[in-house]
Amino acid sequence: MTGFIKGALVELIPTALVPIPNVIVFQFNPETMTHTWTQPEAAPAGPNATVTDPYAVTHEPGESFSFVLALDAADSIATGSVSAGLAQVSGVYSRLAALEMLLYPASSTAGSGLVGTVTAAIGSAIGVSTKQAVPENVLNTVLFVWGPGRIVPVRITGLTVTERLYDGALNPTLAEVQITMRVPTDEELRHHPDSTLARVANDYTQSLRLSLAAANLVNAGESILGMLPI
Repeated sequence: MTGFIKGALVELIPTALVPIPNVIVFQFNPETMTHTWTQPEAAPAGPNATVTDPYAVTHEPGESFSFVLALDAADSIATGSVSAGLAQVSGVYSRLAALEMLLYPASSTAGSGLVGTVTAAIGSAIGVSTKQAVPENVLNTVLFVWGPGRIVPVRITGLTVTERLYDGALNPTLAEVQITMRVPTDEELRHHPDSTLARVANDYTQSLRLSLAAANLVNAGESILGMLPI
């Protein structure tokens, strides 16, 4: 029997060695998710044109996701998971902090930030310098993993946290997180300094989407096809 798969957000933190994945596994998969597509409008008619092709587009369609994550420290403590000890001390705040850091630029997580001391220690052990110039205003690459059939790069565009319960030290113990995120297009990813894995993920998911769309052609309804004027 196949095990239950949980969704996750994977932040790729750049280092001088290899990107370090900061994996944020969803404690509970969201019950619903809004997957939105937006189609760019046709290019406006030029000065010498009177009609614009209604099917003309300027770039790839926009894609975004929105869902709510539930976080519960009591559940982590009760199940005796690896995070139980951390949940007893800080509630769900460590999970919230990990999500919040996705909104900060790469300079906040590399170098002297989140993984700076760890990568420096590794580099010293193997005789490699880990100093690296990190763009100040560029976000790290984040992958949204929703099963083996959907792995896409995303940019977190909104994070709204509703804290519901607290422990004695005022650490949140129960919270809901509304997350909105946008999938960058291939054209946009070409301008990102560390986009190799993001573009691979985009290509993989698009290839699977094309395969599934092609498979749907086999199920085309004969009664409907007979009505079409072709």
